Amino acid sequence: MPVFDLSTTTYDDDIIQVKKALSHLETLCGVTNSYMLGKPISKFGWTFFKIMMQPTLVIEIQKKFDDMLQKYKENKPEEKLEHFLSDFFESKDCAIKLKLVEY
Repeated sequence: MPVFDLSTTTYDDDIIQVKKALSHLETLCGVTNSYMLGKPISKFGWTFFKIMMQPTLVIEIQKKFDDMLQKYKENKPEEKLEHFLSDFFESKDCAIKLKLVEY
């Protein structure tokens, strides 16, 4: 189960945008209940939380967005996924930083 660390300075606004973006991604991929959000932790003006994705969502992202994933210069599939998700969240007005911590 891939795990991503997310960080933001405007958690209350961004968590709504993150949930909307994830819901849209699930709809595009034809899956439901495919992620879990971790408990937020605030430090130094930043809020950190995790997203855990079910393998079914990752597989469907790789199928549905293969052409986009192939355009990223990274070699490893998990790095391409991280880059894709960062861009996807940014396109949905999520002002977050994302990092893959477990694949």
